[in-house]
Amino acid sequence: MGQLCPDMPEPAPTFSTLPLHAPSLRRRLACMLYEGLLLVGVFFVAAYLFGTLSQTRNAMDNRNALQAFLLVVFGIYFTWFWSKGQTLAMKTWHIRVVDTQGHALTQWRALARYLLSWLWFLPPLAALAPFHLSGPESLVLVLGWVAVWAVLSRFHPQQQFWHDALAGTRLISSAPLKP
Repeated sequence: MGQLCPDMPEPAPTFSTLPLHAPSLRRRLACMLYEGLLLVGVFFVAAYLFGTLSQTRNAMDNRNALQAFLLVVFGIYFTWFWSKGQTLAMKTWHIRVVDTQGHALTQWRALARYLLSWLWFLPPLAALAPFHLSGPESLVLVLGWVAVWAVLSRFHPQQQFWHDALAGTRLISSAPLKP
């Protein structure tokens, strides 16, 4: 197909012509588990960098600053990869994140998705704060909420997670792109 203006670049490829069906819940949760394993490496590199730059000698020193730093580092990680379409784990599981029309995410929409994805963890963490529960009780509450949040995707018309619906994004099955 010819262009009207030869100096204009071709538009970025979209996935709007492909069927936009959600991957199975099992596949999405497996991808999240794999993503968590990959984030351990990001966590260690970021924590080492923070400790070196701040000259922190004790793990309890600067704990709140470290948590804020990790929140920003994870935000940069996810925003960058989601605006490209896939994280490393999503490539492995052939899952792609797009907007509701099937186009690639802007960095602002990817950032909104990152912030809204904290709905997986913030409600149980907020519930834990006033009660000072022990480790096993905390784990049960957090994992219970994560399970409920995952099952709630069954009630979405396109089987999407609710933070995706709020962010205007969706996960789709994606065959590997041909070079």
